[in-house]
Amino acid sequence: MGAMPLALVTGATKGIGTAIARALAPTHRLLLGGRDADALAALAKELPDADPLAVELTDPDAVAEAVADIDALDVLVHSAGVAPIGRIEDADRATWQQNFDVNVLAVVDLTRLLLPALRATSGDVVLINSGAGYNVRPGWAPYAASKFALRAFSDALRAEEPSLRVTSVHPGRTDTPMQERIIASEGREYRASDFLRPESVAQAVLGAVTAGDDAHVTEVSIRPR
Repeated sequence: MGAMPLALVTGATKGIGTAIARALAPTHRLLLGGRDADALAALAKELPDADPLAVELTDPDAVAEAVADIDALDVLVHSAGVAPIGRIEDADRATWQQNFDVNVLAVVDLTRLLLPALRATSGDVVLINSGAGYNVRPGWAPYAASKFALRAFSDALRAEEPSLRVTSVHPGRTDTPMQERIIASEGREYRASDFLRPESVAQAVLGAVTAGDDAHVTEVSIRPR
């Protein structure tokens, strides 16, 4: 038997990224991307065939060095993200810059660098977007703008790279550490039962990347019940 397919998951140490890594582990070899080397190493020990890939995604030179030896990649999951929010009158340039640096430009850089490896396998690219990639509410302009841009990037990548499957996943509010910070900033009580479980989002990702060769799951929208 040949080796299992290889998947790289960014943002693997928290929330949705961790859940995706666990969901893919039975059927994929894993590269676990993130900044916290200790957390990545701990997660890698829990999974059957996983290696940490500690890198700062907003450092293009560091990313290029980290992925230079990857010549074939079956699945690339972009799960790393940030969500600084604020009303337009209050959100400064740094808030907008952080959203775009992590949620858009880091995705663009990593995808571009790995295109040859993805083309080699006719691979899958999964981008964890948000409900904010479809609609924007007051106070969410910086984050939503980055997610609208990420959706545009997904659409362009799908059109330009017909050998790849590109899936844009749009979860509603999900029970993650990021969500806890957002709810705190809104001055509300956090109730995990109000939100999607990360594992539910991960199952949608698994379904997209394990779909038959005749199928291309282009977009998935998931909401809490």
